Amino acid sequence: MSLVLGVDSSTQSTKVEIRELNSGRVVGVGRAPHPPTTPPRSEQDPASWWSALLDALGQVGDHLPDVVAVAVAGQQHGLVVLDGDGVPMRPAKLWNDTESAPQAAALVASLGATEWATRCGSVPTASFTITKLAWLLATAPDIVGGASSVMLPHDYLTWRLSGARVTDRGDASGTGWWSPVAGDYDRQLLGLLGAGRDLAPLLPRVAGPTESVGEVTSVEARALGLGPNVIVGPGTGDNMAGAAGLGLVPGDVAVSIGTSGTVYGVSSTPTSDPTGAVAGFADATGRHLPLVCTLNASKVTDTVGRLLAVEPGELSDLALQAEPGAGCVTVVPYFDGERTPNLPLATGTITGLRSDTGRDQLARAAYEGVVCGLLDGLDALGAAGVAADGRLFLIGGGARAEAYQRAMADLAGRSIVVPDSDETVATGACVQAAAVLDQTGLGEVAARWRLDRGVVVEHDVDVDAAAIRTRYREQAARHG
Repeated sequence: MSLVLGVDSSTQSTKVEIRELNSGRVVGVGRAPHPPTTPPRSEQDPASWWSALLDALGQVGDHLPDVVAVAVAGQQHGLVVLDGDGVPMRPAKLWNDTESAPQAAALVASLGATEWATRCGSVPTASFTITKLAWLLATAPDIVGGASSVMLPHDYLTWRLSGARVTDRGDASGTGWWSPVAGDYDRQLLGLLGAGRDLAPLLPRVAGPTESVGEVTSVEARALGLGPNVIVGPGTGDNMAGAAGLGLVPGDVAVSIGTSGTVYGVSSTPTSDPTGAVAGFADATGRHLPLVCTLNASKVTDTVGRLLAVEPGELSDLALQAEPGAGCVTVVPYFDGERTPNLPLATGTITGLRSDTGRDQLARAAYEGVVCGLLDGLDALGAAGVAADGRLFLIGGGARAEAYQRAMADLAGRSIVVPDSDETVATGACVQAAAVLDQTGLGEVAARWRLDRGVVVEHDVDVDAAAIRTRYREQAARHG
């Protein structure tokens, strides 16, 4: 029996999923945590991702000898800098690290938002890799001067597996120095960093969507428990893998609720949004992935649950005891600053409290606040010309909470699909591994495995979604 292995190296943990090559049936899953981080400084040692991968694979050891291909999906935007021996020169700066906000503002001012959106598809914020490299040049130029490689998190793990210094177009499109339109690195954008050297040779080669980048090295295969000759795919970013794991087609939209929140669709043409709300990413298949990202999602409800002394699994039940609208309590969820809108120094607010406000209302307001921010992102996709009239998928760890399902369906005013797959990103990595092995399209694999199946949640037509969203927007606007 031939199996494929998908790895999701996210902010909070490494998840692995093993599926049968032909049927797509899940035969094993594993998970291991990463060190916790809290912005504005959010950093992790890349070695901790490898340790977590070893731990996660230890939970599926019986299946590893039958694995024939592997691909890695990783958290986007992180900055990994290696020396000549391949050793990280400092902890990796993660996507939700906001210390580079001054550098982001300076970079945007140097060209203007419209030019940035035209050249690389996005207007950089503190999340983007280019701003983090600018921060490193400003604070520790000797590190950049001695670097031999600059990588993204998924690139690092692919390199550890195969020894290949490669990335893919999807994850590269979130750096701020690669153009989804030209399909190449933009040396002028790299030159804005003023490094005093050509940085392009430090960057990994961009592999094709179904290109085999090599095999797992014999040393790492033994360490991981894998057999010989395991093919390695190019990997991709977590959002690109999520799209592949659903088999999205133009018109479909996925809303992911994890540490961050994302809203994205697929498009056959690139997007360019000078407002900065929509990032014009590429996807993992050769198409494009216009995306809106919020910095705050499930950590908001986790925090409110902690304040209410409620376990995460109980908070959803508590929230559902309150009526929609939460008694006019509104949570603006900018707890750790915010990316969309670009407010890196913002904090969260809770308004509408009264002496008779209940714990259930505060819980419901937390879910509704996160969802309102994401639905503003869905509106931004439409304003950027992205078709969004197809299926609406709810994915990520938060998708399993009934309160998030209820709030998303009711406030969107449309039915949603909660996929059967528990780990859409790891599933997408499995899809890529199978496509590389079979040399077929990722969409063909997703269709063969019927990955778009799930539970349909209908919306309640009696909920006044417009009133709830308007109240949210009024309170959120005060942060501007």
